[in-house]
Amino acid sequence: MSTLVLDTPADVPAHGGPNRRRRKGERLAWGSPTTYFVALVVVALTLAPVVYIVLGGFRDNSQITVRPAGLPSPWRLSNYGDVLSSSTFWTEFVNSTIVAAATTVLVAGFGISASYVLARYRFRGRGAMFALFASGLMFPITVAITPLFLLLKDLGLLDSRLGVILPQVGFALPTTIIILVPFLKAIPQEIEEAAAVDGCSRLSFFARMVLPLSLPGLLTTGILTFVASWNSYMLPLFVLADPGNFTLPLGVQQFSSQYSQDTAKVLAFTSLSMLPALLFFTLFERRIVGGLQGAVKG
Repeated sequence: MSTLVLDTPADVPAHGGPNRRRRKGERLAWGSPTTYFVALVVVALTLAPVVYIVLGGFRDNSQITVRPAGLPSPWRLSNYGDVLSSSTFWTEFVNSTIVAAATTVLVAGFGISASYVLARYRFRGRGAMFALFASGLMFPITVAITPLFLLLKDLGLLDSRLGVILPQVGFALPTTIIILVPFLKAIPQEIEEAAAVDGCSRLSFFARMVLPLSLPGLLTTGILTFVASWNSYMLPLFVLADPGNFTLPLGVQQFSSQYSQDTAKVLAFTSLSMLPALLFFTLFERRIVGGLQGAVKG
């Protein structure tokens, strides 16, 4: 008796189905060319102004006038050297660093504390309190700048770094709480119950368990807060009057007015001012995406 043998194609899996795991060496199918084209156009439009500003700092005014979109020829380092040797730039750099760092620390501390209460405690008015914080997203700082200026004037906080830090903390808290509450809600209740059985207080549980588990969300909100504070322009414009307290966004405006005829040097100052926030955001981009995904899953 002959045995019938069926040939099975090599590319047919033993256990078929749409949910099978991708085998080693198997390549994912490329997407639509239109998708890649649109993505490249968006990336190019986003990076083009940044590249133009950075390269413009390596040219002189004659090169910018003759060939606005050309490459530096020859490359000139004197513009960046003049900016980096200026004490004004470093004073404004230090002011921006202090304001951004203080804002980030305060937002992280207040945000995680308020989010922990809203996520883990049950009390009357909890939903209304969360809705109150969420409503803060609908009021940009431009709407409140006039009453905020009058309030800071009455408190004697005008022309001081503290007068910039405190309002920035208030306007950054809604976003922070919206992101952190899902993180804290996702912590299993069984962990807290087990910690309570072992004699762990709520405060100890918060310090030992909540803070480490919510670290991705804290990093995400911290990065967003730091970058937003570094780039803040309107609030320092209304609050600060002494050039010695200026942050870099105000410094760019003052520098461009002072050297309005030297476009190349203005571009060099602008690129150095935005470089820290740009590098900070680029280095921690994965942290931001991962933290936001965790907030959505929570």
